[in-house]
Amino acid sequence: MLPSRRKGDRVEHLAAEGELRRAHHDMMDGTNFEVDYGSEEHATIVYKTLVVDKELQPDKVRRGMTVSGGKLAVRFEAVEARFLRASFSAFVDLMVTQAELHETLWWVKQMA
Repeated sequence: MLPSRRKGDRVEHLAAEGELRRAHHDMMDGTNFEVDYGSEEHATIVYKTLVVDKELQPDKVRRGMTVSGGKLAVRFEAVEARFLRASFSAFVDLMVTQAELHETLWWVKQMA
């Protein structure tokens, strides 16, 4: 709680505290996307690879992922569009890297 000098100020401080709390917890911008990997196993491997990468600013960006029917669904929410854009872009870069690694390992396995 914010400090109060007089008892009458308490209501104003509580209101201000509520505004701050709302600003930090209400995500204003969001986006969803889904990638169909064709199998539950492949989607789960991708999920397990990416879920360990936590958001650097969890008070500004939230990311949730689920796997169902061979599809990886991802939900991003952010307090501002710029945080959403940065988080989404970094995540897609990780997905591309993961896909390249998966493809390389598949070819190595085929050649063995």
